[in-house]
Amino acid sequence: MKKEEKDPKKAEKEDTDKLKAEIKELRAHLMTQLQAVRSNGLPIIVLVEGWAAAGKGSLINQLISGIDPRNYNVTSPVITPEQEARYPFLYPYANAIPENGKIMFYDSGWMDDCVRKYLHRDITKDEYKKRVRAVNEFERQLRDGGYLLLKLFVDISEKEQRKRIRALRESFETEWRVTADDMWQMNEYKLFRDEYENFMDKTGKVIPWHPVDGSKRMLAARDALKLLVEQIDKALEEGRYIGKPFKENFPLIKMPRLAEVDLSPSLTEEEYKKELKKLQKRLGELHNVIYRKKIPVILCYEGWDAAGKGGNICRVTRPLDPRGYDVMPIASPEPHEKNRQYLWRFWKRLPRTGHVCVFDRTWYGRVMVERLEGFCDEDDWKRAYNEINEFERQLTDWGAVVLKFWIHIDQETQLQRFTDRQNTPEKAWKLTEEDWRNREKWPQYEEAIDEMLEKTSTENAPWFIIESNDKKYARIKALRIVIEALEKACEDRLA
Repeated sequence: MKKEEKDPKKAEKEDTDKLKAEIKELRAHLMTQLQAVRSNGLPIIVLVEGWAAAGKGSLINQLISGIDPRNYNVTSPVITPEQEARYPFLYPYANAIPENGKIMFYDSGWMDDCVRKYLHRDITKDEYKKRVRAVNEFERQLRDGGYLLLKLFVDISEKEQRKRIRALRESFETEWRVTADDMWQMNEYKLFRDEYENFMDKTGKVIPWHPVDGSKRMLAARDALKLLVEQIDKALEEGRYIGKPFKENFPLIKMPRLAEVDLSPSLTEEEYKKELKKLQKRLGELHNVIYRKKIPVILCYEGWDAAGKGGNICRVTRPLDPRGYDVMPIASPEPHEKNRQYLWRFWKRLPRTGHVCVFDRTWYGRVMVERLEGFCDEDDWKRAYNEINEFERQLTDWGAVVLKFWIHIDQETQLQRFTDRQNTPEKAWKLTEEDWRNREKWPQYEEAIDEMLEKTSTENAPWFIIESNDKKYARIKALRIVIEALEKACEDRLA
C-alpha cells in the first residue's frame, strides 16, 4: 500500500496552530505568575539583545501582550540624549531598574553598547575590559539583591539579516529604521558575531545568556515566553536570591582606628581666615579647569552627629560656580527607593562630567545605620563592603575623583554641641531624638565605622579622617585635600 504523503501547507498550518496554542497557554501562566510576583515583591529585568533587524521589538511586544501595563515598563537605554555620554557607562541601565514586584524590559542594553563602541574604536581595549568587569559586577549585585535577570539574544543568520534590512530599506515607511550602524553591522557580520560570542562568554558565568532563534518570530516568542515563565516559577519557588558575602582583593590604604586619632589640632582665627581665603580662591580656579577638562568630582561626607559636616561642606562649595555643583543631602530612603537595589538612589544622583557632587551622607549608610538598626540582613551589609568598592571603582574608571571624609569628634565635644543646640532657638531644629539615640550607641557605631574604614579605603577612593573638635582646622584640612586631588587630576588629564 502506497504511503500517503503529507501536504506541506497542512503541516505548516498544524505547526503554526500548535505554536499559537503553546503561546496562549504560556501567556495565561504568566498572567497567573504576575499576581505572585507582585505579592512577593520580585523585581524582574528582561534584557533583549540581538542583531539589527532580528525582531527584538517584535519579541518584546509578544512578551508584554496581555500584561497589565501597570506591571511593566519597556526602555531603550541606548537611545538617550547626548548628555548621557557625560555619565558612567552603566548609568542609564542602573537608573532603569524596576521596583520590587514589577518587570522592566530592556530593548538592547549593555552588550550592544559595549560591542559597538569597542568595534567602532570609541573605547580602548582596556576600557572595554573594564566595562565587561563592570557588567559582571552590576549583574551579580542585582542577582544578590533579589532581582531576577533574564538575558536573551535574538539570533539570525547573515543571509536573513541582509534580507530583512533590504526589505526595510525598500519601503518608504520603514527605511528610517535602518541606521548607519545597522548597515555597518550587516557588512561586518562575522566581526560582530565573533565579538558578540566573546562578550557572552565573558559575561555569562554569573547570569547565563539564552540565545533565541529569531528566524521564525512565532517560534522565538514561544521560546522566550517559556524561558521567562520557567525562570519566574523557579524564583517564586526558591524565594528571592540573597547573595553571600565575598571579598575581592582591592588595594587598601591602612587606616587608624578612631580611638587612635589625635583630635587636638587647631587653628587660630587669624590663621584660619588667611588660609580659608587662599584655599577658596584656588578651589574656584580649579573648578573652571575641571569643567573644561570634563572631570567629574564626587565628595562624600560622613561623620558623627554635630561633627560639623554642614559647615565643612559650605566652605568647600562657597567658591564654586553654583551652576557646576550639587549638594545631595541623603536621608532615610523613600518607599520607591527602598523598593530597589540600595545603590539605585545614588546612581540617580551622580554628577555629569565636569561637575561636582557633594553627598551629605552616602551609600555607607548600608554598613552603619542599616547594619546597626536592623534595616537589612547581616549578609546584605557584609556583602556591601565589596559592592561599594566595586561601585566606586566604576566611578574612578569613568574618570571621577572620589574623596571620602569622616568628620570626627569625641563624645565630650558632641555632648557640648548637642547642649548648645538645645539651648539656642535658631539651632534647636538640628537636634532630634534620633541624635540622642545614636549617641547611646556610640561604641557600636565606632566599631562599625572602624570596620568600614578598614575595608573600603581603597587607593582609588580613599577615606580621610578629618579632626573636627576644632571646626576651623577641619575645614582647612578638607579644602587642602580637595585641592591636592583636583590638581593631580588636572595634571593627569590631557587638555
